[in-house]
Amino acid sequence: MVREIIERIAAPVRGLHQAAYLLAALTLASQALALLRDRTFAHAFGAGQTLDLYYAAFRVPDLVFALVASLVSAYVLIPRIAGMDRESTRQLLSESASFLFGAGGILCIVLAFFMPQFLAFLYPSFVTSPQYADFVFLARLLLVQPVLLGLSGVLGSVTQVHRRFMLFAISPVLYNLGIILGTLVFYPLWGLPGIGIGVILGAFAHLLVNIPVIIDAGVFPRLCLPSVKTILSVVRDSVPRSLALGMGSVTALILTAMAARLGTGAVSVFTFAGNLEAVPLALVGASYAVAAFPALSESSTPERRDEFTRILAASARHIILWSVVALGLIVVLRAHIVRVILGTGAFDWDATRLTAALLAILAAGLVAQGLTLLFSRALYAVRQSWWPLFYQLAGGACTVLLAIAFLALPTTGLSLSLAALLRVADVSGVAILLLALSATLGQIFLAGISLVALRRAAPGLARMLMRPLMDGVVAALFGGAAAYATLVLEGGIAPLTTLFAVFTEGFIAGTVGLIASAFALYLVENEEFLIVAGALGKLVRIPGARSDALPPSADEPIQP
Repeated sequence: MVREIIERIAAPVRGLHQAAYLLAALTLASQALALLRDRTFAHAFGAGQTLDLYYAAFRVPDLVFALVASLVSAYVLIPRIAGMDRESTRQLLSESASFLFGAGGILCIVLAFFMPQFLAFLYPSFVTSPQYADFVFLARLLLVQPVLLGLSGVLGSVTQVHRRFMLFAISPVLYNLGIILGTLVFYPLWGLPGIGIGVILGAFAHLLVNIPVIIDAGVFPRLCLPSVKTILSVVRDSVPRSLALGMGSVTALILTAMAARLGTGAVSVFTFAGNLEAVPLALVGASYAVAAFPALSESSTPERRDEFTRILAASARHIILWSVVALGLIVVLRAHIVRVILGTGAFDWDATRLTAALLAILAAGLVAQGLTLLFSRALYAVRQSWWPLFYQLAGGACTVLLAIAFLALPTTGLSLSLAALLRVADVSGVAILLLALSATLGQIFLAGISLVALRRAAPGLARMLMRPLMDGVVAALFGGAAAYATLVLEGGIAPLTTLFAVFTEGFIAGTVGLIASAFALYLVENEEFLIVAGALGKLVRIPGARSDALPPSADEPIQP
């Protein structure tokens, strides 16, 4: 029994849609744990300074990961090892891991030394906090995380090439378990640094889950002196990706620094809303992007360009459709979502309403964010590695400039209009809504220019995406209207004074909305909706069943 379960977990998944849905299911488990973590934070701290400090401290290691760990990322390694023999793969992994450990370690040591000055520059309002010493120590402690996650990415490239997507998806589940452990067990003992210890334990578990595949493939890396030629080759291709990730992290860091200047709790509600929006993004956009990347890499040669376009279009169409449907339900149920997940303990009603408004604004960028994840991988697959960097620069600049411009407007202008539209005009601190609006508009701009960049690699792609967009809008309107009508009908049945009542009302309304969306997609004979039913059916059948909706682009390589 146990052996059968382990074999199922380690078994490869070949079909694109089956892989995407499997990743989505396990990602849901990871996101559920992340939301449980956030609920614990909300209950214990509310939208206050303690949580502001914790989230602000995370931005520094995120930037380190983007600039260093991504220099030898899976995005560059996967296309290389897909055609390598066993010994060549082992050598590449050994040199990549050794370089990452050495270079990342040196940078983290330097940053740890200058951390007080760096944090004081970014967050001057936090310097006077009585928890500032713990804040600095936590930021230093978290510098271990990017090195561990970077090593996990190196080893995870083999896991993805072998299509062991279940193991790949378990990594973030273990990561979030570590953070929850740190919050519940270590924080009461050591304060903010205790949460950091949980983060490190989670990152270590994230790394270890790839070990069985590495051992089975016979490519376990060893510590060595990296070859300059090999590392330069990898880094040369990785630099655009690393800098592109770095731009995303820099943009997030700037927005967080801006939020810290808008008052106590602004960082917390902004981060909470981003974490909630990350759930549908991970379930839809990230799942399809991860599942499609190996197939896109294998079909990226000029003679297989039609297959490349077909895989890319199929993934993008599903991302668009389900992201739009999710948007319709999120806008209607935003208050219920926030109340169920975060509405507890010290998290008061004003914080709940403001977070719900932020969630609605950020969710408007779901389609754009999902497509950006997919399009960047498509560009890496065809070795156009510099384009995503240029577009990230443009998107980041657009976001930051819009944020600066919006915050410079009179306080009675755009922010109040936006607050009135989202029914939070009587809540203080609504200026934070402008940062969310800037982030969403920047993502839409980034997705648009990324689509333009693919016009040669995937001719006619834009035309293929119009139908799922229109179908998704129809389904979202049907679903949103049905969910809203259900909420109105339920309004007089029971007072929303308990978690169970709020959850039940939201769950019923959401279920009705989903059924209405599905019915709308059935009426318009949406192709993606029919594929979902077929692919999900094959996913639960015997191992080895193949999808006739979109079969894999190539056989799984025997060697990594």
